[in-house]
Parts: sequence; structure tokens; C-alpha cells
Amino acid sequence: MPDPALDPVGSEEGSSTRFEVEMAAHEGAIDHAQDLVEKLFGEHPDVSGRDRFRFETAVVEVLANVVEHAFSGDEASGQRRLRLTLAATPTELTALLADNGEPAGVDLSAVIMPGEDAESGRGLALALAAVDDLQYRHVEGRNYWDLRCHRDT
Repeated sequence: MPDPALDPVGSEEGSSTRFEVEMAAHEGAIDHAQDLVEKLFGEHPDVSGRDRFRFETAVVEVLANVVEHAFSGDEASGQRRLRLTLAATPTELTALLADNGEPAGVDLSAVIMPGEDAESGRGLALALAAVDDLQYRHVEGRNYWDLRCHRDT
């Protein structure tokens, strides 16, 4: 049975597509997000390989960061929720990730790639390098990660 969360919502004029899904925030969410990204690309086969790589890398790295850090110490896994909205237009790919975890407490302007000996800390640096714009905000108990990738023309 197809997952209704993978059906497009709010499509405009056939050249823009948006998918949205709400799910539990656990490691399985990363696989689900990758399926959703592939579904988006299936609707837009003209997205270049470079843009596919950049966008998927950023979405997966930010989501992995949320799953790992936003709920650290939170044993109420049933309450760990996130919403992922992906969209494609002829000029850009966007993702909005919202979660109900702890505030990230990160200054994206200060994120740098760690040294080669570091065992962690690359996720946000990779995401920042991959997309044209990555913003974070915490509003009314929710974290919002907004990613934008301008498409090759």
C-alpha cells in the first residue's frame, strides 16, 4: 500500500512539487527522508546530479543531527516528532525540517569543518557547504531548519 505521506501536496502549475511528512524522530526517519527526496526527484527528473547530491546531503546531515542531538536524554520516544517538507521549483530545491526537540544552541555562522582526526562534528559543516542557504531558528518550542539549494540552469 502506498504511503499517503509521499503523495504531493500543494503542487503548483505542474512545474513545482511539495511533499510533507510528519514522523517519529528516530534513525528510521533518515531512510524515510531519503525515500521522500527520491520521490521529489522522480517528479523532477531534470534536477542535475550535482544538485541532487548537494540537496540530499544537506537534508540527511541536518536530519541526522536532529535525530542525534535534539532529543538527547529524552526517553519519551513517542513524543519525539518531526515534520519534513520538501519542495522543488524550476529554480530551487527547499527543505524545512521542524522538530519538537531541545533548542539546538548553534551559531551556524561559527560552524567549521573539524580536523581530519575528529570523530564527529561534520554534519552541519557538510550541510552548510552543500546548500546555498541554511537557516536555523527556535520558535515557540520548535526548531526550524530551512535549507535552500539554487538549481543549476
